[in-house]
Amino acid sequence: MKRTIDEFEIDDDASRIDRDAAWAWLSTQAYWGRWRRREHLEAQFDSAWRVVGVYRGPDMVGSARAVSDGVAFAYLADVWVHESARGRGLGKALVEEIVAGGPGMRWVLHTKDAEGLYQRFGFRPADATVWERPAAMSSGDGPGPS
Repeated sequence: MKRTIDEFEIDDDASRIDRDAAWAWLSTQAYWGRWRRREHLEAQFDSAWRVVGVYRGPDMVGSARAVSDGVAFAYLADVWVHESARGRGLGKALVEEIVAGGPGMRWVLHTKDAEGLYQRFGFRPADATVWERPAAMSSGDGPGPS
């Protein structure tokens, strides 16, 4: 599905994702994923249930991905928008587009700084039924895959 916001296009075509642009941002700016190596990100995109990109012309300026069983559960990950494109509702558009692909699913995510964005889409702190096994630390590289 494609839609536009001003000069930006939101597109869920996985083949269009610019992995170099995602790597450039996520490996330097994402507090949650700078520990990853490029091959980790490649594997995560390869196995993603759904990905959505934000484009200004041919340039990708943001993306999000989800992991899911396709029926009941989905995990939202790596939502980012380049600084040059922020303040235009593109983060909201990314989240809206990606969660629209999984109506009725239980969605989860981890965040420490964007609660307001996710609350707009029904995310809230986990209830008493959610347990989590945190990622293990390994050889000083940071947390394991999320």
